[in-house]
Amino acid sequence: MSYSSTEIGATIEEKESPGTAALRISSAFLKLLEGQFPIDNLGRTLKLRSASDFAQQLNIHVNHLNRAVKAVRNTPTTVVINTRILAESQRLLQHSDWNVSDIADGLGFTEVTHFNNFFKRKTNMSPTQFRKSSIGHKDI
Repeated sequence: MSYSSTEIGATIEEKESPGTAALRISSAFLKLLEGQFPIDNLGRTLKLRSASDFAQQLNIHVNHLNRAVKAVRNTPTTVVINTRILAESQRLLQHSDWNVSDIADGLGFTEVTHFNNFFKRKTNMSPTQFRKSSIGHKDI
């Protein structure tokens, strides 16, 4: 399953009327999340990976962030984060020649096995299997 940034940042206005605190918080969260992408060089890594990382950056309690995101997007904060990380990992696997270890590092995973487990749990295939099945990487 592949996700585009358009799907990830789907129109918030459809979920809740403009001007509410939840909308402002959710929008600020999405701006921070999307601001970390794309990972386009090996020196750039994700700094904000958890709901608590984002809450701290926004100077709000993590529960407040979670309630706001859930109210606007009808999806838990962690699911939004993981969906975006998965989309970026798929993009990197399809369109870069970085090895899986470099991708894992760029996405902020402390161990390549953690990345492999995350990816396999979400897609039912390993990152290497995904890359081999991708049309853009016939040579790998």
